[in-house]
Amino acid sequence: MLGGVWTPQEPDAAPSPSPDALPPGRPADELLAELRDLRAGDAPTRGGRTFAYVYDAGLPGLDDLAAAAYGAYATVNGLDPTVFPSVARLENDLVGAVAAVLGTPGAQGAFTSGGTESVLLAVKAARDHARAERGITEPQLVLPSTAHAAFHKAAHYLGLEAVTVPVDPVSFRAPAAAVEAALTERTALVVASAPSYAHGVMDPVTDIAAAAAARGILCHVDACIGGWFLPFLRRTGREVEPFDLSVPGVTSLSVDLHKYGYADKGASVVLYRDAELRRHQYFAHAGWPGYPVVNPTVQGTKSAGLLAQAWAVLRHIGEDGYTALARRIADAADRLLPALRALPGVRVLGEPAGSLVAFTVTGADDAPDLARVLHLADEMRERGWYLQPQLSFGPLPPNLHLTLTPATGDRVEALLADLANAVKTVRASEPACPGPALAEFAAGLDPDRLGPEEVAAVLAFAGLDGSGPLPTRMAPVLMLLDALPVRLKERLLTEFIGSLFHI
Repeated sequence: MLGGVWTPQEPDAAPSPSPDALPPGRPADELLAELRDLRAGDAPTRGGRTFAYVYDAGLPGLDDLAAAAYGAYATVNGLDPTVFPSVARLENDLVGAVAAVLGTPGAQGAFTSGGTESVLLAVKAARDHARAERGITEPQLVLPSTAHAAFHKAAHYLGLEAVTVPVDPVSFRAPAAAVEAALTERTALVVASAPSYAHGVMDPVTDIAAAAAARGILCHVDACIGGWFLPFLRRTGREVEPFDLSVPGVTSLSVDLHKYGYADKGASVVLYRDAELRRHQYFAHAGWPGYPVVNPTVQGTKSAGLLAQAWAVLRHIGEDGYTALARRIADAADRLLPALRALPGVRVLGEPAGSLVAFTVTGADDAPDLARVLHLADEMRERGWYLQPQLSFGPLPPNLHLTLTPATGDRVEALLADLANAVKTVRASEPACPGPALAEFAAGLDPDRLGPEEVAAVLAFAGLDGSGPLPTRMAPVLMLLDALPVRLKERLLTEFIGSLFHI
């Protein structure tokens, strides 16, 4: 997340003062003007220069349609479709369309607020299914090391033991044999990615799902990033590995419509092979004196605006529209990848499945060079581009992540020109690294016994104590973070975010 900090020179990103009381009312035009001023300090979400977090179809009028559809349903409470029956109609339409593309006859699903909620629900369904059908009381979740962090979050929240299987350090794919070897009588769910976010490569879904099915274990495919891109990429004539519910053994799947569906955030769908499995996702409670509660998803009260805007966007773009957008992205990748591979000292990681690309920068010994990777991200940010830095993880090298969209595809040549110059700059220099004394001090800290003074000292040195603007160059901060043990990284990240939300 630190790599995601956008640090423009203007306006200053200092925290706002704590209000002593609710301020007096102000005119609407003043408030909207202040919101526009605040947004000016954020990374741009349109225009194709931000290669992470945002998905821009580049279609005129699409944002206006989404906003109008949201506005029409903003005040509708999605908690109770018996009071607001149009909510059920919209969700059935939307989930039905997703199931038609990614499901099998009988597939059932639900609309959620994003990939994390879809993952939480799939893990909950698997946990409760394992408890009810197999008597498992201490369930395990088997997942590749490249599986999204949301699965670890779900395991933490829901009381599963996460069993992580290292991926191949060259292909970055999960080895099906190693995943199969990790399955036990306690395994409630096994995970595969289509593709993985970090490197954009496909796990061998067919083999992993077959291994799970042979043991009577559920298999979830995380297609949050690729689920609404890969089917339309296939329609353009490109080869796409099987990954959806049509694959024998795949029992659930998540797909984010706020990614390559181009709906506003948050909009996601979780699908199950049948209604019997989906019912384990639900929560019902009648043991209190209030109204009978049944929640299909994690949220109770929720605006139906997000559902309405996703429904409208999908129906507006349609099958042919999504196919055309997928073709634009594939064409952009065809131009980007050969040029990246031709840059001296640049190495593309794995075989990208289509829309996500990760590359590292090497040093004099042809090995990945953390400092150069991170300084390249800063150089590109100064040139007006955001490329997402990713730190090293065991044998997996540090890299920069690119998310291609139709809008970013239009910028490929300009990106490559600036990238070539930035690579020359960082390879010709000796990028600064954090002092060894600080790294040694930080590495010696015990994350479970860290006091507030020690945390404050490390964050203050890095310029991340929340008392002023964020650093304009993040490379020194990220290099320090890269050198720390995982638990210490997590503790410092927690304290840093806490310093931003200081009220």
